[in-house]
Amino acid sequence: MREQIREARRLVVKVGSALVTDNGRGLALAALEDWARQIAALRREGREVVLVSSGAIAAGMQRLGWSSRPHETHALQAAAAVGQMGLAQAYEGVFSAHGLKTAQILLTHEDLADRTRYLNARSTLATLLDLGVVPIINENDTVVTDEIKFGDNDTLGALVANLIEADALVILTDQQGLYTADPRQDPNATLVSEGRAEDRAFEAMAGGAGTGISRGGMITKIRAAQRAARSGAHTCIASGREADVLLRLVKAEALGTLLHASSSPLAARKQWIADHLQLAGRLRLDDGAVRALEAGKSLLPVGVIGVEGDFLRGEAVACLDATGRVVARGLVNYASREIGRIARHASHEIESILGYVDEPELIHRDNLVLL
Repeated sequence: MREQIREARRLVVKVGSALVTDNGRGLALAALEDWARQIAALRREGREVVLVSSGAIAAGMQRLGWSSRPHETHALQAAAAVGQMGLAQAYEGVFSAHGLKTAQILLTHEDLADRTRYLNARSTLATLLDLGVVPIINENDTVVTDEIKFGDNDTLGALVANLIEADALVILTDQQGLYTADPRQDPNATLVSEGRAEDRAFEAMAGGAGTGISRGGMITKIRAAQRAARSGAHTCIASGREADVLLRLVKAEALGTLLHASSSPLAARKQWIADHLQLAGRLRLDDGAVRALEAGKSLLPVGVIGVEGDFLRGEAVACLDATGRVVARGLVNYASREIGRIARHASHEIESILGYVDEPELIHRDNLVLL
């Protein structure tokens, strides 16, 4: 399976805060220089690389003299604003030494949840790669709030991998990879070399949250691999402190943990639907409706037994079975108020109930993705 990484032509590389800031002591310029050297070598091989970098808040904390991460949103945003300046300057310097230009792209969930902005981001990244520029992406922590934040840059890395249809996502961390248990607590824990990204057993193996500087942990990396697999991208989780880690991974060396994508990639529009992190509401379905969705059919109003949330036509909602398990998500053809009135009714009754009919389906199968 390691040959899948050797053959990858388009990669997303994500580096975490602990690596970028030397565990919060300041920007780790030597590490940045080393990654730039390796990415320059990958570029010479004809590979395209997008770098997703954490570190703005941690770098800002160091510049401001803060020893612990604040909890107030405004303080986090201020730290990000201060730190992002130094982060961008540092990356521009280390890549220019190899004749490479860089571009800074700051994203929030809203940028990818809105279809037009999603397509604009996709086009911009494709153009930058065509121009030979290395895009450096971070969450826009200067404006982010609890409602729109990605929550961690592992998730952002997976979203970017789906956005540009990357062949591989490489997550560089301060651990060697995924272990069968938390190696800090279990001396018998062993490194997982390979597996299917969709294997839910890996979630149980993942430890808790990361350091006080980073926001993620191994569980976010496992879920990022699951998300990246939806577009056919394989994920490597490896130590960013390993010598020549990127160059060795693309030579199929058995470093870290490879979680390979085994399912067929979703169509581009369904990738976008699946990548919605914030959903506007939920629809509870009867067993017949769940079976219909699993058979590839659209969701009809007769199969809906409950509506939760206040949402408009065209927004993304979750579809739940009778046990509360999310089985699908999709874009609704009717607002929540309307669905509340036509739920449990046949499609031919919609017009007599609402006085009009937009579509016979609540969610068309082309706008629905199973989970």
